[in-house]
Formats: sequence, C-alpha cells, structure tokens
Amino acid sequence: MSRQESRQNLSAEGADSLLLAGVNDGNFMELQRALGVRVSQRGDAVTLLGTPEQVERATPVVQTLIDMARIGQSIEAEDVFRIAHHGEVLDREPAGDASRIHFPGLRKSITPKTAGQREYVRLMQDNDIVIGIGPAGTGKTYLAVAKAVEALARKRVKRIILARPAVEAGESLGFLPGDLQQKVDPYLRPLYDALEDMLPPERIQKALETRVIEVAPLAYMRGRTLNDAFIILDEAQNATGPQMKMFLTRLGVNSKVVVTGDKTQIDLPRREESGLVQVERILPGIDGLVFHYLTEVDVVRHRLVKDIIRAYAEDQAG
Repeated sequence: MSRQESRQNLSAEGADSLLLAGVNDGNFMELQRALGVRVSQRGDAVTLLGTPEQVERATPVVQTLIDMARIGQSIEAEDVFRIAHHGEVLDREPAGDASRIHFPGLRKSITPKTAGQREYVRLMQDNDIVIGIGPAGTGKTYLAVAKAVEALARKRVKRIILARPAVEAGESLGFLPGDLQQKVDPYLRPLYDALEDMLPPERIQKALETRVIEVAPLAYMRGRTLNDAFIILDEAQNATGPQMKMFLTRLGVNSKVVVTGDKTQIDLPRREESGLVQVERILPGIDGLVFHYLTEVDVVRHRLVKDIIRAYAEDQAG
C-alpha cells in the first residue's frame, strides 16, 4: 500500500454477502466506478482501498449498503449509484422505519429507496387522498399498489380498485381487436405487473375472481360509491377534468384514494383538458388531500432513465 493509499475495514457481520456484493461483485464494481474506491470482502470484513478522500467519501455509502444487506433489502448497481451520487446516505432513516411496507403472511417487504419516496409513503399513510406527480421510474404507481396490498392484507380495507384512463398515444379502444376485456388489458397491464411482484399468482387470480381486487378502465367508476376500499387512479394526466371530478367523488367511508400521473406525458388533444393539471390549480388547501411531487432524484430504474428525463426537461425549457 502506497503512502497516499488509505485502508478502511468495516464489519459486515450479519449482512447477506450476496446482497451486499451483488452478482459477480457488481455492487462493488459500481462503487469503484462511482467513487474510485476498491472494495473487497473476506468473511465478515469489508475492506476499502483508495486515496484518503475516496475512502472517506465511500465509508458512509458502504455502511449504508451493509445496513441494507443486514435487513435483507435487495441492492442493485442502480441503488449504489444513487446512494453514492445523491447523498441518500445522509437522508437514510433507520432500518424498520414506518415507511417500510410489510405484507402480513408473505415473507416480503418493500422499502422506499429515496427521501421523496419515503415521504410519499408517509403521506399515503396519513391522508385520505394523495396526488402523486412525477416522471417515469419514480415508483408512483408501484408504491401506491404496495400500500393498497398492505392495507388489504392488514384488513384495513376490504378491496382494492385500480383504474386507468383508456386513452394513450391517440389510440381508440373501438379500433383494437378482441372483446372488451382484451381491448382494455393492454392499458391495465402495468397495474397487473405491480400486483404480480407482490402477491402469488393464485392469490391474485382468486382476488380478481371474487372482486376483492378490481382492475378496470376509469369509465367503470361512474355512478359508484366506493366504501372500505383502497382506490388508485394511474396515468391520471390522461383523465379529463370531468373524469377526474367523477373519480375523486367516488370516495366512500373508510376509503383511501391515490392519484398518480406524469404531466410530461399527457396524451389528450389539449394539455389544459387534463384533470391532473386542473386539480393542481383548484384543490390545494383541502384538509386530508395532499399533493406530493417526485423528481428525477427519485428515479429508481436504470440510471439512463434519469438522464433521459433530464435531457427532455432541458429541451422543453430551452
């Protein structure tokens, strides 16, 4: 070891070695790319090698990853990149905090990965209507579905209702092949995908058959009062003003509503027709209804998604 090279040993006792290092040491390789520090693990000891500055910067990042591996939380290279570059280690709350989403009866939990996501989950816990706005990949829909599944598993609600406007990319349902269910399923597929990541297929199928979980186009909500339900409207930027009013007024006793949308992906003929844009203007200040904004910092997909979102935003601003 040269005089300019520094070494730091950290205890990884109790941490899952594979979760920590990643497949083929992918997480350690990402740390080296992100921070220039070399990381290795032998037994319960993790060693950091690099310049004093590199090691000092990397130490709290690696400690956060060790803490995550100790509680069985999955760690991917994208998590390493985000924690290293966005100071998430400074915002990180203790393991087992209230923002973790647990599914009783299933050996699974979901932990928000950014401060913005944690606040989103907290707001869903504490308010009857939450409107989550942000770009793709920020977990708006996924976390909302997770909170719905948790509420159902804990018997806080009797059913889950997931809705989407059937208006995307200028397509019309009438021109699509198949019966009505076949026509609407492509629009609803992302909601099914989220469910399938949280529940066994047989439980989903049974819940759909008994209508404990209902996945339907927004138009199906008209004329209903939804009690004891966790109701999610996804892709709300494509709901018109009248549709949004209709949806929000479905709220019944002991129910929660979460609305998610991305204002940069409005497919309606005119932007001002979007119910999401309209409620931003007319609903702030109502007690029990809150808006939450997620940003590119909260993107947890591939890091390129964050760069793509930033590039489009800069182009629109310029």
